[in-house]
Amino acid sequence: MTNNQQSAAMFSQMDVSPQQEADDRPSGSDQTYLLQDILSAVDRQNELMEELIGVLGAKQRRKATELNQWRKAHPQLASHCRHAAETLGRVQMEFLSNMTEEIRDNGETLLDGEFMLGEFVDRYGPRLAHMHSMLQVLSQLAGPAETDEDI
Repeated sequence: MTNNQQSAAMFSQMDVSPQQEADDRPSGSDQTYLLQDILSAVDRQNELMEELIGVLGAKQRRKATELNQWRKAHPQLASHCRHAAETLGRVQMEFLSNMTEEIRDNGETLLDGEFMLGEFVDRYGPRLAHMHSMLQVLSQLAGPAETDEDI
């Protein structure tokens, strides 16, 4: 046989008709099985989500417990943190007011000039980010604000 005859003989034997796959499932519609597979996948996903919520909830509860223990161990410092957070909050509001006023007054310059925009970001960006971080830490250490019932 020549090379062409061997190739033709090899490919002429190929069966391209659809075949029934051997399946362990009892007879029934494929849609029913597909829906059952989807349902089992959703059930598994729900189980995983419940586990994830449990893990994250435990971590959050542990953090809250540790913060409360710290506040009880350092009540005066927690009070100082609360007052500092309130004061820094007012400073932040004034800072934001000044920043937005400058944006309003120099908006066209900021849009047109890359240099001016860079100067603006350099002047306000780091200070705003650091102030926000400090305010967040102080607020967490301070805990909830005291009410009349607490006093």
